[in-house]
Amino acid sequence: MRKPELTASKQALTREAAYTDGHLTRTALISLSILTAITFLGNFTQLQLASALPTIVGEFHITLTTGQWMTSVFQLVMGVMVPLTGFLTKRFSTRQIVITSMTIFTIGSLLSWQSTSFALVLLGRVLEAVGTGAMWPVLQITVFSIYPLAKRGMAMGTVGVAMSVAPAIGPTFGGWQTDSHGWRSIFLSLAALGALALIVSILWLRDFGSTDKSIKTDFFSVALSIFGFGGLMFGFTNIETFSLSSPMFWLPTAIGLVGIVWFCLRQLHQAKPLLDLRVLKVKNFTVGTAIASLSFFAFSSVTVILPLYIQTDRGFSATMSGLVMLPGAIGTAIAQFFGGRLLDRMGARPVALTGCTILFLGTLGMSMIGATTWIGMVSILQFIRQIGMGFTLMPLTTWSLNNLPPKNLSAGSAVTNTARQIAGAVGAPVLVILMETITSIHHQAIGGGASTQVASNIFGVQWALRISAIICFCMLALVYFGVRGEDAGSGRAMTRMVLRHIRFVHVPGAASARSSSTSEEEADQKEEAAATQMTTPPLNAPAKPIGKD
Repeated sequence: MRKPELTASKQALTREAAYTDGHLTRTALISLSILTAITFLGNFTQLQLASALPTIVGEFHITLTTGQWMTSVFQLVMGVMVPLTGFLTKRFSTRQIVITSMTIFTIGSLLSWQSTSFALVLLGRVLEAVGTGAMWPVLQITVFSIYPLAKRGMAMGTVGVAMSVAPAIGPTFGGWQTDSHGWRSIFLSLAALGALALIVSILWLRDFGSTDKSIKTDFFSVALSIFGFGGLMFGFTNIETFSLSSPMFWLPTAIGLVGIVWFCLRQLHQAKPLLDLRVLKVKNFTVGTAIASLSFFAFSSVTVILPLYIQTDRGFSATMSGLVMLPGAIGTAIAQFFGGRLLDRMGARPVALTGCTILFLGTLGMSMIGATTWIGMVSILQFIRQIGMGFTLMPLTTWSLNNLPPKNLSAGSAVTNTARQIAGAVGAPVLVILMETITSIHHQAIGGGASTQVASNIFGVQWALRISAIICFCMLALVYFGVRGEDAGSGRAMTRMVLRHIRFVHVPGAASARSSSTSEEEADQKEEAAATQMTTPPLNAPAKPIGKD
């Protein structure tokens, strides 16, 4: 890289330099594309081992509950990393965060590739999660800082592919690699991709926003979150091996609960908390976060349960397991692309109601699979489920963050992403344990023996999916009763609301545009431009208090 280019790469892009005349500039587009690709890699890694899990469990002679830590620990560590994002994005530049993250990710992948014990493989997964934990919040904050309000739905729907499609196609490639070259080849390919992302980031990634080297963070809160959420999960996973009266269950569970309560109370009493829970005072933000967390709880568990049903109970290969889940990635891509645009036009309520209904019906249908179900039907039902996820998750996330003042976007992003990751990390072991408990009870009820084991396994899978369907129905009810208001995510509706209530601002041409016979599209464009000017406060303007609409 030549010296002038190297100097330019160290300069942060302002909003004006990144978004001009309704479009991203070339430099901003390249940097945003790099952030999106790296976020895609992180989420791709998250569930890539789902199809390889039965093979890993057999090779290391561990229980299924222990093996699922390969996916749960990834989400747990990401959940712990996300609260640090607010501190990291203010203290360090975008380039510093990304370059450091990709270095740690590559080291973790190499460690898992060469490991000879399950503990070392798990340690490598922890490093991978540390390396990718901050990437989605960084991308999210960058999008919200660049795009005007009326364009955020479209932008989030586009970059949201990295969040939703990657976990769906991860099991497909993971299954193919496991059958073709062994599960260790997954980590080798991740190490190569991490090294490539590191090189690209060094050469072409630009910084966004400014940094403040005087900012400090509360590392005691970080420790509380690790002991809290880690202890709770460790206690849950021991239910299969130990009784409820065993210290191996109640002691880590108690430590986890105390840690979580202490963590939450500390955040509410800190002047500059690690995780600003006060944003939850905004009702719409809280509703959107709750629904998104439930969706992660239900979704993560199914991505672990389905490969077990396909491989262990039906006898198909890991490659077939991945292929069955592949159409779901297409469904998510379609839903993400159109969901963001429909959000800007129609609002969050109709889009999310449609998504939750589709997700509920797809999960309910999935709960009826049996020992002779056509495997293609399982793939179709997963396709339907992920269309529902695409129409639910990203529109609600965008809508909930739109309800926060600009100065609280970083805190809101940290809270909602932490809640989702923790819900996903807890969801998988909880439903897997419930599935195995139901399987064991049913197996004993029908006499036991090897001949009835598969039938009992499928019975447990069915009930785990039925519980997931109940969660999806709760999401539907929350959307119906909680996502309300004229400005429920609609960029145009919010624009008109602002123009209606701020009468003392003179906007040339806005009134004539509304009263003239010009097309609705031209009027909308003028109103959106006016709202963008009015909703961008001057630098010295007083901040909008949390909870006030």
